[in-house]
Amino acid sequence: MQIKEQSKTYDVIIVGSGAGGGMSTKILSEAGLSVAVVEAGPYFDPADPAQKTQMKWPWESPRRGAGSRNRPFGDFDSAYGGWDIEGEPYTAEPGTKFGWFRSHMLGGRTNHWGRISLRFGPKDFKRHDQDGLSDNWPIGYEDVRPYYDKVDKLIGVFGSRENLPNDPDGFFLPAPKPRLHELYYIKGARKANIPVYPSRLSILTKRINQDRGVCFYCSQCNRGCQIHADFSSGTCLIFPAQKKGGQIDLYVNAMVREVTTDSNGRATGVSYINKEDRKEYKLKGRIVVLAASACSSARILLNSKSEQHPNGLGNSSGIVGHYLHDSTGASRSAFVPELLNRKTFNEDGVGGMHVYTPWWLDNKKLDFPRGYHLEIWGGMGMPSYGFGFNPNDLNKFFGGRIGGYGDTLRADVTKYYGAMIGISGRGESVPQKENRCEIDPEVVDEWGIPVLKFNYKWTEHEFNQGRHMQETFETIFDAMGAELLGDAPGKDRDFGLLAPGEIIHEVGTTRMGNDPKTSVTNKFQQLHDVANVFICDGGPFVSQADKNPTWTILALAWRTSDYIVDQLNKQNL
Repeated sequence: MQIKEQSKTYDVIIVGSGAGGGMSTKILSEAGLSVAVVEAGPYFDPADPAQKTQMKWPWESPRRGAGSRNRPFGDFDSAYGGWDIEGEPYTAEPGTKFGWFRSHMLGGRTNHWGRISLRFGPKDFKRHDQDGLSDNWPIGYEDVRPYYDKVDKLIGVFGSRENLPNDPDGFFLPAPKPRLHELYYIKGARKANIPVYPSRLSILTKRINQDRGVCFYCSQCNRGCQIHADFSSGTCLIFPAQKKGGQIDLYVNAMVREVTTDSNGRATGVSYINKEDRKEYKLKGRIVVLAASACSSARILLNSKSEQHPNGLGNSSGIVGHYLHDSTGASRSAFVPELLNRKTFNEDGVGGMHVYTPWWLDNKKLDFPRGYHLEIWGGMGMPSYGFGFNPNDLNKFFGGRIGGYGDTLRADVTKYYGAMIGISGRGESVPQKENRCEIDPEVVDEWGIPVLKFNYKWTEHEFNQGRHMQETFETIFDAMGAELLGDAPGKDRDFGLLAPGEIIHEVGTTRMGNDPKTSVTNKFQQLHDVANVFICDGGPFVSQADKNPTWTILALAWRTSDYIVDQLNKQNL
């Protein structure tokens, strides 16, 4: 097959346009570098009338709001992709399971996330010192703190200063007030001696510049904000960089096959398949930044084989793809009798929780090593398809009439609507070397690119953590006077833990470290083996915290971008 090669040589080629790719694009372009952004999905702007779904009624969608294969969270959700993409399979070792969520579009998965924007704390970077498991990061909180500060100020995050030792404060916008269901959570949690604090979400409750609006509480962040009040990479990083005159060329619908190298093993650019004409192209660049997500970047490296890199680019250690780990996740829901027959009114708020509980216990007194935070959901948000619950299930639970319709059904929905509360735990798993993704030698996608094969199992650490989550849920619900729905999942159901990958916080496949024999990148996310290739997604994470990774990906990408500029100025690259 003929490969078409572009004549232009870019200073930097960035693969992926999510959190890490967007931040790298902004910082490097504003430093005067020419940048090519290569994105596997289409162009996306939530303010574009042709793409805008915000403020539309569910019944305006083809499936009245219901999900589809490529829009699993509903037809109006802004994520194009999901766990199952036609023509782009992945496989798993028998007896294991991993759910790989991909969002192929400009902005990547920053178009679909809870906007929970938490800093890792001092302990999170040095977990081995706390429990003797896995490894410490080669950097500490003080190395990243200046960049967390910059991200807070650039993007905006609401919250409150609480002086918690491992949940560092930042620069916060005013936090919204708790809604009624959250007040009930506060009541139950405090009665159970579990602390509650305002959430920390990257949603503007106060204007920070003239380019972005202020949240008007429609609760539809998942659809993409037309006034750019919440954070997405395209709207908050790439578009502003373009507006400032950055030398940025966007290559969308471009599936990267590999990083190309010369006879010395140095990166020369990337090759990609144009999804529209199905032809292969090459881009040339002095530096390559992979920010395609932890698993996608690992896949690209492993497929980038050459005489100089027979095991894949940056893989002399054999570590690429290993130490894959995701957040743990479990949930429970309950019914609050005191909230029956509420008067219906709009209490949507921001597109996420207004309060949360960070980890509050000492793991040395427990039978699992690392913690979890609690997220709260419920209230009277606008229904999607259906009602969000089955009133007959509640009628059965309370011994009422089952199978009503017409006026009876409407009365049941009115009676129960807004009386449901859910709590979810999101916890830290312990990285295991053998939890990994690798190239399947027998399967390719529709573009002819070898796919990933996953091998991942939870350990007793995660199962014990899941059991503790369930006990905590019951304690809080009991304290608030709620009626639990269904039985607590036991060991036979993994204590309700979702499969690895399904929380969409996967990290660790290109872990950083000082020793090239046991890590893939150095502390600046630069490949040990190839000096002009950098990883700016969650891949370099040595460990996940009990926190969403996005804020840390953004901070580290800024730090790495500053390092790239510095090294170029010193003529080291």
